[in-house]
Amino acid sequence: MEKSKVGEVHQKRSLSLVEAPLMAHKNVEDEQPRWSWSLRWAAIGSSLGAAVPVGYCTGVMNSPAEIMRSWCNETLISRYDVHLGESSLELLWSAAVSIFLVGGAIGSVTGATMANRFGRRGCFQICGILLALGAICFYTCRLGSVELLLLGRLLVGLAGGLLTAFMPMWHSEIAALSQRSTLAPLCPMGLTLGVVVAQICSLRSVLGGPELWHFGLSFYGVLVIACYAPLRWYQESPKWLYIVKGRKEEARHALQLLRGYSSDSAALQAELDEMELEAASKVAASGFVEVLRNPQLRLPLIIVCAFLGGQQLSGINAIFYYSVSIFRKAGLSPKASEWANLGAGSLNLATSMLGPVLLERVNRRPLMLFSTFFCAVFLFMLAMMLYFIESFSWFAMGCIGCIFLYIFFFQFGLGPMPFFIGAELFELSPRPIAMSIGSVVYWMCNFIIGMAFPTLQKAWGGLVFLPFSVICWLLFGLTRQYLPETRGRDPSEVAPLVAAGFKSKVLISNQIVRQS
Repeated sequence: MEKSKVGEVHQKRSLSLVEAPLMAHKNVEDEQPRWSWSLRWAAIGSSLGAAVPVGYCTGVMNSPAEIMRSWCNETLISRYDVHLGESSLELLWSAAVSIFLVGGAIGSVTGATMANRFGRRGCFQICGILLALGAICFYTCRLGSVELLLLGRLLVGLAGGLLTAFMPMWHSEIAALSQRSTLAPLCPMGLTLGVVVAQICSLRSVLGGPELWHFGLSFYGVLVIACYAPLRWYQESPKWLYIVKGRKEEARHALQLLRGYSSDSAALQAELDEMELEAASKVAASGFVEVLRNPQLRLPLIIVCAFLGGQQLSGINAIFYYSVSIFRKAGLSPKASEWANLGAGSLNLATSMLGPVLLERVNRRPLMLFSTFFCAVFLFMLAMMLYFIESFSWFAMGCIGCIFLYIFFFQFGLGPMPFFIGAELFELSPRPIAMSIGSVVYWMCNFIIGMAFPTLQKAWGGLVFLPFSVICWLLFGLTRQYLPETRGRDPSEVAPLVAAGFKSKVLISNQIVRQS
């Protein structure tokens, strides 16, 4: 009985995908989804209000590190009469930096539950509360509390983990299929913009000096206040309202505002009918165990985790953490090295802004293949030049060139794509869990790089970048063999292409799509 019901639903779905466009072609084609103000407010406001602050908190601790370490030592002496040695102080500082990543992993674990229970916009509100509390902790810690500094780092880490789990999913669900490629890279773009703003604000001549570093840490709070003020105009995901909560009238109203449709629009009704079919055929994935055990979800889950983890293990953070020292080796002065580091961050941001244009016009697979191939090449060249930097005088400048070229090609695919590929591979029911698992892997790999890279660098020298090159080659192979083309396709069309796991004939299906 159950099987016949499911078969009936799949039959209806196939009719809707094949016959329905022919029957309703004239009515739906005339009314295309618009770039309404509701959609723009939700996408841009959420990116500026949450993604930029999280990126800001990622990069703001680098420049004033020495000043803050001294403050921590002086505060512990004055408050508790505790005198830390160099190794103990290093351990405390490592805790202050890495607790942000621990918070990110914890926030990711809870992301799926919160996204299903409170909704995508509800997660955005929770994220704002955590960021605001973190800003308060950063500002008030200067009164003499190292504990508040650590608490603030944990709170913004929790916000970061929650952000990477829900925001790409929210943007994917509020956008129409034709608009999805433009909105998809907004979350990673916001993170990149936040890092660059942090690099500027944390300069000693701006807010990174001995008297103003606490202003620098909490400065992002201004952006949080400005972007959360119009929260009532940010629309909730219509799919979450309709399919998860069954609030069909609210979903209809939200969809009407987001698309700019009239109340009697045929296009509006067509989208609602598709949601009804998805609601009827959805398989409940109530927890992590169910998703992990489902063989049909195994390959897309591996792709999401490999992309998000591989992005961190490809060396982008290691390069930004230690680019100043590399620039110093190239013969630049300390001040020139700081400005060169800012230039690298600005290039990262400028290239990321090409994302919406590229993703709208170019398929996902070629972009990811192009990005991973050239990242692997330039990481290999960087490793060799760093290792033999004393052998040839021009190798020092060659290292700088490799860093800038690596950053340039990173943002073509490896930078933005891991954040939203899960929203394009998974249907609504398992999507929050899958995005949450991928986000956990992302933060764990970030933590591994932060803790292991200094030790490996001392042991291997310049060859430390070789494993990063290998990771990029592995991602190239995974993309070539198993990533289906998702651009312009609904997840309900993509999911069957990878349902057979590693036996999936993804390359054949992509050739069929190109021929059609």
